[in-house]
Amino acid sequence: MQPLTEQDIRASFINCSKGEAGRLAVPRDLADRPWDDLDFLGWHDPGAPDRSYLVAEQAGRPVGVSLRFPSRQRGLLHRSMCSLCLTTHPGNGVRLMTARKVGAAGREGNSVGVYMCADLACSLYVRGRKSPGPGSRFEETLTVEEQISRTNGHLAAFLDRLRS
Repeated sequence: MQPLTEQDIRASFINCSKGEAGRLAVPRDLADRPWDDLDFLGWHDPGAPDRSYLVAEQAGRPVGVSLRFPSRQRGLLHRSMCSLCLTTHPGNGVRLMTARKVGAAGREGNSVGVYMCADLACSLYVRGRKSPGPGSRFEETLTVEEQISRTNGHLAAFLDRLRS
């Protein structure tokens, strides 16, 4: 992923108003992010415990979405799988993230959900740069590049559903 500036990020949002995008909390450590290892930039809003944001590249430009997730925690004895990167996590390591749809559908309250790594580190899990623990990534015959492509395809499908 190409490095992004705060302006790039604020201008990229497709499912919130310009005013909302102007008020959201942008990460202060943009210069320190591992851009070469990221397929998308994801972060949590420190002022809103149920809100996260994601910015990905589509058609050569950044596309940002505001995400919400339930603040309620489920039991800690199960494992769940991220539907983007296929990493399994114990407890609350995977969350249902919902995003308001774009345009009139979103203003009417329609949304789309996806189960994602709660820490939004899918890119790092796929590349083996981060691990949620033993047995969290299935051994696959796909190359890392093919796994990255699959993750990007799942993310693109989610972003496309927001526009339909």
